[in-house]
Parts: sequence; C-alpha cells; structure tokens
Amino acid sequence: MNGIPATTVVQVTNLSSAVSSEQMATLFGFLGDIEELRLYPPDNAPVAFSSKVCYIKYGEPSSVGVAQHLTNTVLVDRALIVVPCAEDD
Repeated sequence: MNGIPATTVVQVTNLSSAVSSEQMATLFGFLGDIEELRLYPPDNAPVAFSSKVCYIKYGEPSSVGVAQHLTNTVLVDRALIVVPCAEDD
C-alpha cells in the first residue's frame, strides 16, 4: 500500500476528560470489530486530567481508514483527532 505499512490501530486525541471507554467503544464500534480499546487516563483515575487519549485496535486494517473519517467529529465538547498508529508485534 504505497510503501505505508498496514496497521490496525488508531490513536484518538483531543478527548474531553468526561469521555468514557464505553462511549468510545460505541462510537468506533460501528466502524469495525474492536479487538482492544485503551483509554488513558482510565475511567477510574484518581486524579482529574484536562484531556484523554485513546488507542483502538481493529480486527481489519480497512477499519483504520474508515475511522480516520471521524476526525473533527465533536464528541462531548471537543473535535476528535484520529490518526493511524504503529503497533508493536
């Protein structure tokens, strides 16, 4: 694919601190089968943060391309930034 290695992981940044793992799974689950979702800091973090970041691993690389179309979608009070992310084997 044009010299770019296929990945099944996207990084979602500019997330509101009010966003939960469940909300992320619901929104991005429509785009493909999610194998793994990690939200940092986690929902149960004892310290408040101003923003969060989420990594989503799909079963198929084609879901990554579709997920990127959610860039600039407003979730809670912020526009999402969705980019492909290299993954470790």
